[in-house]
Amino acid sequence: MGNPKPHPSHRTVAVADSSPVFRLGMAQLVNQFSTHQWAGEADHHDALMELLGRFKPDLVVIDFLGNGFSMDSIRLGKEISPETHFMAMTEAGTANGIFRALRLGLLGYIKKDCDVREVLEALEVVGEGNRFYCGQILDVLKREGFPLGELEGGELGCDGVVLTDREVEVLALIAEGHTNVVIAKRLFLSVHTVHTHRKNIMHKLGVKNTASAVMYAVKSGIAGPNHFLFHG
Repeated sequence: MGNPKPHPSHRTVAVADSSPVFRLGMAQLVNQFSTHQWAGEADHHDALMELLGRFKPDLVVIDFLGNGFSMDSIRLGKEISPETHFMAMTEAGTANGIFRALRLGLLGYIKKDCDVREVLEALEVVGEGNRFYCGQILDVLKREGFPLGELEGGELGCDGVVLTDREVEVLALIAEGHTNVVIAKRLFLSVHTVHTHRKNIMHKLGVKNTASAVMYAVKSGIAGPNHFLFHG
């Protein structure tokens, strides 16, 4: 696909993956359906380092578990282009590997079997410098007892929490008592994407149930105290 010089007014995204079919698919997805502009592709570590040095894209989608890449691709890539955001799109791997990669600088981590709408949502969220984790990734970390709060640079709680605009929309609808199916229809998302947003919200808030998330929504003014319901 080449590595064209991107227009400076657009967020730019590059893909680092050993599969030519995957790179082609991502290029078409970015060009046709996202708000980002394609910044190029890399099929191995050295090519990615060269791309980062030349174009410094806003976002890199990387399969660091694939052939030709590793965690060093993230670490060294951040050294070459500190302002570039990295998002993994790969298999779940082990909890230890996921946590190490996130500590190296990954802002997002989704699986390749996520649906298209969730991939586009992740591109937007991580492209803006926010975190986005597939719900399955959070499940792996929680199951193994990894300290997710450390990924946010401190203890999780109700103060200083940064939710994306989409997460605020989802939380407001959760607070009104709507199911994931209804929220998906309201926001034109897939149910799986809403499920992922719900898990990201609860992770950021450091809560374990919907009732606690709703209380945060009321406390922060996202939802009014007189028209919400608790659902599980």
